[in-house]
Order: sequence, then C-alpha cells, then structure tokens
Amino acid sequence: MTGTATGSRGTAGTSKSRIAHDWIRQRITDRDFTPGYRLVLSTIANELDMSVVPVREAIRQLEAEGLVTFERNVGARVSMVDDTQYTFSMQALAVLEGAATALAARRITADDVAQARRINERMITQLDYFDPSAFTALNQGFHARLFARCPNQRLLELVNAEWARLGGLRTSTFSFVPGRALESVREHELILRLIERSAPLDEIEDAARRHRSATLRAYLSHEHDHEAADLPII
Repeated sequence: MTGTATGSRGTAGTSKSRIAHDWIRQRITDRDFTPGYRLVLSTIANELDMSVVPVREAIRQLEAEGLVTFERNVGARVSMVDDTQYTFSMQALAVLEGAATALAARRITADDVAQARRINERMITQLDYFDPSAFTALNQGFHARLFARCPNQRLLELVNAEWARLGGLRTSTFSFVPGRALESVREHELILRLIERSAPLDEIEDAARRHRSATLRAYLSHEHDHEAADLPII
C-alpha cells in the first residue's frame, strides 16, 4: 500500500468512516488503487489505525458512488472502467455543473474571474507540451472557481461527487482526445466573458452545459472510430 496514513488522526469532528472514505477515494483517483484492485478491509483498517467497522461503512458509501463494487465470495474491488458509467457521469455533470455555474454567476467576484483566467492561460501554455493529467487538474481548478460560490450546497455536493466519480473512471479524458484541449480553453474564455457581462443565467448555464457535453461527444467519437478501425475487413 502506498504512502503512510495520517488520516485517522484527522481534525476533530471528522468521523472515522469519512476519513477512511476520503483516503480510499483519493487512492482510487490517484490510481494507486486501479480498476479491479481488491480492497481488503483489515489491511486498510491497519493502515489507518482504526477498526474495520468505519472502513466497511466507507466502502459502502464508495459503492453507492459507483467507485467500488462487491463480488460474491470475493469482496470489495475498485470498479472496472465502464464507458456507460463514464457517459452517465459526464451527462450528469453537464447538467449539474451548468446549473451550479449559473447560480454562482452573480456571486463571482472580479478576483474569481481573474484567477480562473490565469488558470486557463496556464492550460494554454501546456498545449505545446501536453500532459493530460496536469491539464485535467487545471481544468478542474478552473471550473471550481466558477461554481464554488453556488449558494445551493446540495448541488455543490453533487457536482463534487461526480468529479470524484469521474476521477475513478478516467484519469484524464484528454489523454484519449488531446485535440479537444484547444477547443476547451476557447470555450472557457467564452464562459468567462458571459459571466463578466452579466449575461442571462440561462445563457451561462447553456454554455457551461454544452462545454461539458462537447468533451463527452469528442470522447465517444474517438471510441467509435477506434472500434471501427479494429473491425476485420471482409
């Protein structure tokens, strides 16, 4: 197991099951625990210096999030990559993130916009020496600047949950469709301009939703072309 656990000594008021949940989820996101990896409760409990009870609760929550699956006579495993589940998460995130960005739009400050634009500029500088994982991390940071001030906390929880779920399904969509990166940063600037000029909220929501959906379409088109190339010629 990678790293040394310090989570069980977390901040006061943080439940052990939450500590275990976050610890396991981070390792799934970082690909320390890859798809199919068996999650042994006793091993994780020893690593976190806690009993198996909170670990079991954490794994049940991760199962509800789709990051973990249970197999009879095997136990818990990190969920296998599933294009259907990836598609569902991207579709859900398009709707949720679009709504959260629109609700936050009137609360976003000039400094928030400046920070988001600086992140987007860093993303542009990476286009010539492309690192999909680093680009994806910056991309998430960009969008977080735009929806973080959403007043609907439940909506924020759902957006963050889908981002975490996507991290378990794909390290980076841009590793499959690097050509999408240039279009993405251009669309980022469009969203920023809409926010700056106080465009109608439904227009901002639509732009944010179409931006996310375009990445999904690019990925699905890539997969379709890849499968077609593998078909035998008869």
